[in-house]
Amino acid sequence: MIRLDLRFKTRRVAVFLFVVLCLAPFCPGQAPLAEVYNLRYYTHPNFTRIVVDVGTLREYFSAELRDPQRIYIDIYQAKLNPILREEAIPVRCDYISLVRISQKNPSTVRVVAEVDLAKVVRYQVFHVLDPFRVVIDIYPRPGTPTAAAGKPPQPAQPAKSGYSMARQLGLGIKTIVIDPGHGGSDPGCLDSFGQQEKDTALDISLRLKELLKASSELAVILIRETDIHVPLENRTVIANQNKADIFISVHVNAFRKKDRRGVETFYLNFSPDPGVNELAARENATTTKTIGEMDKIIKKIVQNSKIIESKELAQKIQENLVKCLSRNYTEIKDLGTKGGPFWVLIGSEMPSVLVEVSHLSNAQEAQRLKSGAYRQQIAQGIHEGIMAYIQSLGKG
Repeated sequence: MIRLDLRFKTRRVAVFLFVVLCLAPFCPGQAPLAEVYNLRYYTHPNFTRIVVDVGTLREYFSAELRDPQRIYIDIYQAKLNPILREEAIPVRCDYISLVRISQKNPSTVRVVAEVDLAKVVRYQVFHVLDPFRVVIDIYPRPGTPTAAAGKPPQPAQPAKSGYSMARQLGLGIKTIVIDPGHGGSDPGCLDSFGQQEKDTALDISLRLKELLKASSELAVILIRETDIHVPLENRTVIANQNKADIFISVHVNAFRKKDRRGVETFYLNFSPDPGVNELAARENATTTKTIGEMDKIIKKIVQNSKIIESKELAQKIQENLVKCLSRNYTEIKDLGTKGGPFWVLIGSEMPSVLVEVSHLSNAQEAQRLKSGAYRQQIAQGIHEGIMAYIQSLGKG
């Protein structure tokens, strides 16, 4: 970790990250360009963190300049992924005006934070591995406001079916539970090359957690963070025990018709759609419940008091996921928002949805799901949907 004191004079630092075993496969010759696929920041009460996500371990160099005042990082042997356009992002704090990213030259990506150095006591530039990312933490002098003056509290917007009890009571979101579908001995669906739903769902969920933690003060809990088996019936139990405010289960679809494609989002309800019922049968295959418990199960679905908020959450996620994917990919089909009797949603004490992010049974979508950039865009779309839902509660 590098600590730079700004009180006296400008100091420059170069951080060289050469790992022989990582670079050996590319020798002789130059390493291929790594993709920089995400830039995010979050202003904490006592510092601001800027995170640059890079696809592969790379060298970087950081320094500060005073005309105009800025801190920058150059990442070598790197290129911007098409999903991350050159852009400037306004920052809502008193000592940083904006953060921007650009392709400085064909093999260097530059990230710049425009800062008021008179209001900054120090900053740190460091990296984190697995996945590789470069981080800048900028600390203001005591007494410097960390954020711009906020807007007065806003009332909740009505859902499409009116004001639910949660909206009437002005309730918000503090804790989110993300459920990566399947895991362990249950691989979920597979493509013809062995790509497994459980691995893809976990990768997307980990990316989603990172996005939520970087952009908000929400508590984010994953049902699983490794390849382990968690029984369907236990997943909402874990969410209930953690007093979650929303529950999001991440899955990848498969269908007998290989040309079927697109994304869809479900909330707990019955469905007359044979396709939805076939999907529910497949997703519910690992439950240990018996026919003798059917009446009790059906009552839980009928008595689901969170259906208005679950449907609203599903609609926000679906809308933003389709919009986000469509920015950089063609033929993104919106399969809509639907009710379905999914075990993983039964018994939740909070609004709950299940997102089918693409199809492993469709050749083009299966190929896209192999790409970290595509999975990142899926996570970004779900993230934007969650934040839109929170804003609709008057809490964004």
